[in-house]
Amino acid sequence: MQAISTGKKNWLIIDLIHWAESFFSKKGFKNPRREIEHLLCVVLRCKRIDVYLRFEEPLSESQLDTLRSLIKRRLEREPLQYITGSCEFYGREFSVNKHVLIPRPETERLIDIALEKMKGVDSPSILDVGTGSGCIATTLAIEVPSAKILGIDLSPEALKVSEENKEKLGVDNVIFEELNILDQLPEGPFDLLVSNPPYVPQEEMEGLMKDVKDFEPSVALTDKNDGLTFYRYFSQIAKNMINAGGWLILEVGLDKHPQLAKDIFSQSGFENIQLIKDYNGDDRVLTVPIG
Repeated sequence: MQAISTGKKNWLIIDLIHWAESFFSKKGFKNPRREIEHLLCVVLRCKRIDVYLRFEEPLSESQLDTLRSLIKRRLEREPLQYITGSCEFYGREFSVNKHVLIPRPETERLIDIALEKMKGVDSPSILDVGTGSGCIATTLAIEVPSAKILGIDLSPEALKVSEENKEKLGVDNVIFEELNILDQLPEGPFDLLVSNPPYVPQEEMEGLMKDVKDFEPSVALTDKNDGLTFYRYFSQIAKNMINAGGWLILEVGLDKHPQLAKDIFSQSGFENIQLIKDYNGDDRVLTVPIG
């Protein structure tokens, strides 16, 4: 931090990028250039591409002060997405804050598969459970304009974020409601129930990366049990909540979790259940057809 000193007459953007690459690398960050690019975007209020069009631009002292404070937050391992207030998901920019999970690339597979399953369904009715930032519900609303989508979450703070994203992206075929599905069922039935539920077992929470464990909302990460609470519940309500010919599409965890989740539905009498791999080759999406 001392390297960004007031002793230097001018800190050009290119100087800061070179300095920060070395600085963040020494601090153990895997992609140091990405770190400084995103932080400079906040300071300069621009897109990443614009950072490189402004290489020779000096930062003012107030901008340097802002950058120092952002770097300090990042050194505490606060996620970049919370610092910048945004995250890209399925090619669109979503607002995020500490009240919602940061959308992951693997969750985009839920979108791909949902779009495939909803082909040929006229005006599908879709339920997104644990909507958080609304990235799944809002993306599906944009990709399937004829769909009617309900996103539910038990967190009023999260729903403020989902409403902000809905407004920002100009979507009018999705509704967000505060509701805990474990306590109350929304009015159905639906053609598709999609969810990225809390699936981290409580005993594994301490082993998560600091970025996740200390900053992302625990209520969206863990069921405070074995990570399978929602899968058991979905197996109980699916046939009443989802139309015949419809689908249940769920994100699952790593290691043994996908098979354990699949077994719950197999033991409940569901057939033709599939585990689908993400782009890293891991089983991350469970699909359950409703007969």
